[in-house]
Amino acid sequence: MDYLSIINQYYPQDDKLKNILLTHGRSVADKALAIVDRHPELHLDRQFVEEAAMLHDIGIVKCNAPAIYCYGEEPYIRHGLLGAVMLRDHGLDRHARVCERHTGAGIDLQNIIHQNLPLPHQDFLPETLEEQVICYADKFFSKTHLDRERNVEKAERSLARFGEEGVKRFRRWVELFE
Repeated sequence: MDYLSIINQYYPQDDKLKNILLTHGRSVADKALAIVDRHPELHLDRQFVEEAAMLHDIGIVKCNAPAIYCYGEEPYIRHGLLGAVMLRDHGLDRHARVCERHTGAGIDLQNIIHQNLPLPHQDFLPETLEEQVICYADKFFSKTHLDRERNVEKAERSLARFGEEGVKRFRRWVELFE
């Protein structure tokens, strides 16, 4: 699968947002692939991890986040769901699951209700090891500071707003993947 051809369908050629998407995606993919290579005992699907990491944020194009050149109408918290719909339109259900489950360290139903998030009332938690690796790798990179990698402590702090359960999940991933 050529993930660039899918991205090109939704993003203009020389678009600033496309550059952010590709740069961020490459950083996440490289970190995730390093984990795949470091842990052969986990039997992770390397090609899938790279493709899904590159596509995990494709839905940002439909969101309103002007600081990163997103001028859509949807709240940013919905970018994973929007990306999942886009990828399912291409028959990429497995990749779509990564999109909808990577926000925070996954978001559970309790936090969606408690925070009154504009998301369907269900759990959006990464389940497969590939989903978890990509979600984990994503926590080290922002789209506003493309040239920096967060350390574990900063990644944990960025997760705190999604609730303590997400921080606990992230800490388990630190033990598993590092």
